Amino acid sequence: MTEASSGRDRIAEGFRYLPAHLTMDNQRALLEDIRLVVAQAPLYVPRMPRTGKALSVRMTNCGDLGWVTDQAGGYRYQPLHPATGRPWPAMPGSLLDLWRDLAGVDFPPEACLVNFYDADARMGLHQDKDEQNLDAPVLSISLGDDCRFRIGGTVRGGSTASLTLNSGDVVVLGGPARLAYHGVDRIYAGTSTLLKNGGRINLTLRRVTPIQTPGTES
Repeated sequence: MTEASSGRDRIAEGFRYLPAHLTMDNQRALLEDIRLVVAQAPLYVPRMPRTGKALSVRMTNCGDLGWVTDQAGGYRYQPLHPATGRPWPAMPGSLLDLWRDLAGVDFPPEACLVNFYDADARMGLHQDKDEQNLDAPVLSISLGDDCRFRIGGTVRGGSTASLTLNSGDVVVLGGPARLAYHGVDRIYAGTSTLLKNGGRINLTLRRVTPIQTPGTES
């Protein structure tokens, strides 16, 4: 891991960085799982609410729900792919295993957002706050080219820290860091051979809906 001049003390509590958590064999196996997902739910170009401006990443999802955004409906979760109209593919067991091992909660994720970054793609600082359940962490997995990942606190405009995330790294945003502002400033093209044509895949696992406790109505 490399860090910019901003330090770890500027990151909200609950942030966990797990470098090289996935071996190369694990990465290759997970990539094959994601290729099967994309074959059923193709990557598409999401658009910003109101303006309709295209995001620089392409995305898809797997799981019961998928995160989408477009000009008309804005940010939201829904059970169907916006382009194909079909349900999202089931979440691979490899991702469920990672969640079970690292999330620290006893309920499963409902969505895995798949973002593909080419060499020019970026992701501005943002909070993951479209979920009804904010008790579960967000689990983020990197595959492919390195990126410069920026993270700060829970207030927009606060100080931030920069980390270089490599293929196989895992980040957990939990506790106060669940609502930390974060983004991707840069993709370091050609730093990984995992993807044949280069680029970076980021997988983020989320729990979306509240957990129903005994005696409560769904």
